[in-house]
Amino acid sequence: MHLSTAANIMTTDLVTIAPDATLHQAHEVMREHNIRHIPVVGEDQQLLGMLTQKVMIAQVMKIISVFGASALERKEKQTLVSEIMSTDFDSVAPQEPLIDIAKFFLTNRHGCMPVVSDDKLVGLLTSSDFVRLCVSLMEKS
Repeated sequence: MHLSTAANIMTTDLVTIAPDATLHQAHEVMREHNIRHIPVVGEDQQLLGMLTQKVMIAQVMKIISVFGASALERKEKQTLVSEIMSTDFDSVAPQEPLIDIAKFFLTNRHGCMPVVSDDKLVGLLTSSDFVRLCVSLMEKS
């Protein structure tokens, strides 16, 4: 097994969400799939943004502080993913060398990076993918 590029270890069984989904729906998706990052995609898997657990928690805290806890569910159902998703994020190409990505993860403390080809999401590279790689390599030695 040749393990030198993002394509070699990226997750391709992706859970994504549409920009017109609500914060409440995103919350459910994260909980159901036990994930912390959701790529926001448009038609044809075009990557539009990233929604992270950190951003969602900040939005929930903002809602609670402004409207109170009793309004949380109602406000979550009124808040669109497109309003809170990050559009300023790093991505990598499938052929990007893993060593470069690993160094970037360490330097920038990233937990996730979308893998994009021709503006389309083709995979997701997470810190868990790197841990799986480490385990695999340690088992072989």
